[in-house]
Amino acid sequence: MISGTSWITGLVLAAGMIGLAGCGSLRTPAPAEETPVVVAAPPAPPPPPLEPPTAPRIVRESCVPRSFPRAPRYPDTDQALRAAGGAADRYQLLAAGRLARARRLAELERQLDACR
Repeated sequence: MISGTSWITGLVLAAGMIGLAGCGSLRTPAPAEETPVVVAAPPAPPPPPLEPPTAPRIVRESCVPRSFPRAPRYPDTDQALRAAGGAADRYQLLAAGRLARARRLAELERQLDACR
């Protein structure tokens, strides 16, 4: 038989164990953390269309009048220089061609200055 104090001690121990066991089973489980739902961001709207750069206005009108004479046949062509008799003749052809080009360039510059 169990002595008087030992059965009380056993009873207290049993009650304590049951109480502790009951406390463990009465706990409610912690709520599971909700996993956040990943929502894709809506696509960015396309950028507004770029306006094409404005090109400078092209002037279709010529500054040189139609009455301006075409380029003359200059005397210092390759064929004329090869056919020249000597160095002095070639030099004269080159000088004449240079003077003719200078005159034509002066006329052309005068017409362009009037246009500007």
